[in-house]
Amino acid sequence: MSDAIRNSTAAASAPAFSVESLEALLNEEAGAPRFVTEISRLFQVQTTEIALLRLEHNFLRFIFPEELKTSGAIPLSSSSSIAAHTASSRRTELFNNFTKIKHIRLFETVKLPTPEGERVQQPLIQKLISAPIQADDGKVRGVIQICRKGLDAIEAGPDFSMDDVHRLEAATKVLAKAGFLHGESPAAK
Repeated sequence: MSDAIRNSTAAASAPAFSVESLEALLNEEAGAPRFVTEISRLFQVQTTEIALLRLEHNFLRFIFPEELKTSGAIPLSSSSSIAAHTASSRRTELFNNFTKIKHIRLFETVKLPTPEGERVQQPLIQKLISAPIQADDGKVRGVIQICRKGLDAIEAGPDFSMDDVHRLEAATKVLAKAGFLHGESPAAK
């Protein structure tokens, strides 16, 4: 099934958004992969279409996907990083025409796991929401980015909406309380 068909049929059966499902993971002291799996389910994207970064000493470091953990750090001063701009501005950003935005292509160049039989050509990020993860005191803990990838905008699926932005902002309030954004390791599962 192509990504476009997957995204259009998934939209019809999308689960109701529930912050409670994310809060339950806090009670379990779940790690980043469990949160990403739940967020991917809520937004009807693949887990490989989500990036989670933690702010450490004015640098953003990937904590998900696993393949990007060793890719280095993004300085908050970077002028070509959407994640750095999101953290610095403390504002959620929405791009439904992302291929036309100047940005670091780190997330796109790393080969991420794909299901058996999927095409060899690496899809590009076509659409993106980037949101700061802020604690109750306003301090930025990190950034989450949700994208839709495809060889073109149609294959990537539907545009993100302002409802998606509001849902992601609600999710970031829960994420800000997660131990893995504070450098804490979750209990062994």
